[in-house]
This record gives sequence, structure tokens and C-alpha cells, in this order.
Amino acid sequence: MNKIVSGALIAAFVIPMGITSCNAHPTSKEKSMTLSDKAVAVLNSIETGDQQAISYINPKEYTQHNLAVGDGLAGFGAVLQALPEGSAKVNIIRTFQEGDFVFTHTEYNFFGPKVGFDLFRFEDGVIVEHWDNLTEKSAQLNPSGHSQTDGATQAVDIDKTAENKALVNDFVNTILVKGEFDKLADYFDGDHYIQHNPQIGDGVSGLGKALEAMAKQGIKMVYSQNHKILGEGNFVLSISEGTFADKKSSFYDLFRIENGKIAEHWDVIEAIPPMSEWKNKNGKFGGL
Repeated sequence: MNKIVSGALIAAFVIPMGITSCNAHPTSKEKSMTLSDKAVAVLNSIETGDQQAISYINPKEYTQHNLAVGDGLAGFGAVLQALPEGSAKVNIIRTFQEGDFVFTHTEYNFFGPKVGFDLFRFEDGVIVEHWDNLTEKSAQLNPSGHSQTDGATQAVDIDKTAENKALVNDFVNTILVKGEFDKLADYFDGDHYIQHNPQIGDGVSGLGKALEAMAKQGIKMVYSQNHKILGEGNFVLSISEGTFADKKSSFYDLFRIENGKIAEHWDVIEAIPPMSEWKNKNGKFGGL
């Protein structure tokens, strides 16, 4: 974004009175916007500099859980200011909503190419809290030729949201947390399973090969606790913590469910920095 637009956007972030006035008289378009529309607008504003999008964030209560960003709108503004001019790119691939939560799956150029999940919590139609998980975008397709973000994007089977969430909750806690791998087949339709992790091929067999290869290298992936399960229709997001290669990590796993079985998977694993490096005190999983 150019310096004029960038400066105006940053000012909107750090001058609460300006944001309050934007919220005072919502337009007819704003009144018809869904929470998902507002979350998308906020993310896109990182690239476009759209000042109106900032009115979708509560200027007095915005809790930040990205540990590399300061709390509140001022912290977000500081990050925008540090971006090299014209470098920010945002490509939102998937957007889903459950109640007051909206979660997105996005490709970024944000201090380099990245892929990430963002989670927003709304109150009274404005964003009051944000969590995310980011990783470097892989330059290579995975062993089965999939990228980190391709595949199905639209939610269906909305009436089965609760059922699909229960399936993922059971899978995460039984298989990933408790490690009861003898029950793995219960969650899949044979070996039909599309995988988007850059290092893992399709099928339960592909997962097994990857875990075996990691074990030979002494790399362990441990899920210690699940914090949140959110879903819309056949898409379910799981947020967990644990360790990867002995580093404390955050695991965001997105699953697509088909006929009561896990059919597709996307993920982002991010190392959690030591508390001495945190720029806010809210914690990676606080509030979940």
C-alpha cells in the first residue's frame, strides 16, 4: 500500500475516537454484512488500506493472542507500520462461522510468504479478540501433489455441524492426544484421505509413512491438550497445543468431513516463543 494510505490506516488503528465515530452511524451496507464479511474486510485491509474495515474492531476492547504483536489496535498498527511498503498481500481461501466466532484460512505475503489460520471473536457485531497460527508457505507441493491451501472451500451439510464437530473432537483426543493409534481406522473411509501438510502424502498410509520417517529422525509430534473445536457444516477446526521436535507448539488442524469420516486435512504448526519474547500477556490459547 502507498505511504498515504498506509499512514491513514495506521492512524485509524491508533486513534480510538476516530474509530468510535465510524461505528456511530453504520450504513445500510454495514447493517447487512455478516460477521464473516467483516472478518474478511479486516484481513483484506492489511493489503488494501481500507479504513472502513477498522470500524469492525472494537477500539476499546481488542485482545490479541498473536504473541509477536502488542495488545489492542495500537499493537496491530505497529505491525502494519513495520511492513515494507507495498509488500503486504492477502488471499483468503476459506471462511467459516460458528456463532460469534469466524475462522479463516489465508495465504499471506506478510514479512515473507506465509499460510495461516485466523480466529476472530465478535461481540455486538464487532471484533473483540483474535488468535492465529502462521507458518512459512512451502515452495513445493506435498508428496501427493497438493499445496497447503488447495482443495474444497465451501461448507455443506450445515445441519451436521454438531455431529462433525463431535467426530473431530473424538479423533483429536483419542488419536492425537491419547495416542490410541489402534483406533485410527475408525475415523477414515479406508485409505481415502486427502492431505495438505507439505511433508505428508495422501491416505492413512501416507500419514503412517510420515510418522515412521519422523521417528527415524528422532522427531516427535505430541498433542498434549485440545483447546477449541469450531465448525460450520462439513469443515471443522481444531486448536491444540503440544510439542513438535521438542519445541512447544500450537497446532491448528482443519478437517473436511464426508459421510461421517475424515476426508481431507489442512494444518499449520507454529512454535510458541518463550514468555520473555511475548509482546502481550494474553497467551496463545487464552480465552479459548
